[in-house]
Amino acid sequence: MDMNAVVGTHDLLFITLDTLRYDVAEQLAAQGRTPNLTALLPGGRWEPRHSPASFTYAAHHAFFAGFLPTPATPGPHPRRFAMRFEGSETTTPGTCVLDAPDLVTGLAARGYHTVCIGGVGFFNKRNPLGSVLPGLFAESHWSPELGVREPRSTEHQVALAVQRLEAVPREQRIFLFINVSALHQPNRHYLPGATEDSRESHAAALAYVDSQLPPLFAALRRRGPSFCIVCSDHGTAYGDDGFTGHRLAHPVVWTVPYAEFLLPRETAP
Repeated sequence: MDMNAVVGTHDLLFITLDTLRYDVAEQLAAQGRTPNLTALLPGGRWEPRHSPASFTYAAHHAFFAGFLPTPATPGPHPRRFAMRFEGSETTTPGTCVLDAPDLVTGLAARGYHTVCIGGVGFFNKRNPLGSVLPGLFAESHWSPELGVREPRSTEHQVALAVQRLEAVPREQRIFLFINVSALHQPNRHYLPGATEDSRESHAAALAYVDSQLPPLFAALRRRGPSFCIVCSDHGTAYGDDGFTGHRLAHPVVWTVPYAEFLLPRETAP
């Protein structure tokens, strides 16, 4: 895919399913528990990739510099986006190269309206650290209803995204970024009777997220063609080899699910 033909002609959607493990995503897709996402995945399967970092803040800095999760096979692998710098071995003719310090700024210079809908604490704008990433965007949103402690967070994030997509004229291209918070701990509230977070409650959170996404993709189709990236920024451990959490080096943390696909514009019946 030549991203230079996509940028400027398509809306861009970038969703990070914060903390989602690859093995859980793959299992639920195979079991039919994420029908909405699976219908959009190429071949109905997630691609296993390696994250450039083991926790949210570091991973998103890399993502916004054009270093998306890398295919879990020997490379080098061409990148979709890159910031211009000398010596890049993964920039190809199909790479969209931006003369900017980050992807958000570069897309804004190409005429995109940039929108961030935050989720976990690094997007909450409650302090200087939580303002760095959302501060890249022309508009950014966060409230407790979008955060990790709200059981209906994805519902609220999608409703806000649809509202913003409908408010911007169709001829104005949008770069919409959503950091989905529901997978992050605490996620026990998605598993009835659970008193602590577990791989099972993590899976239940993903099934919940999937159930809330259709209005978002419908809104994108109404606007026009879109190029979408959906992935995790890192996984998390639930006692794997004695490890719990993330910001650590373990396969369940650095192996993440990744997908990219085109959404055509909805045609009138």
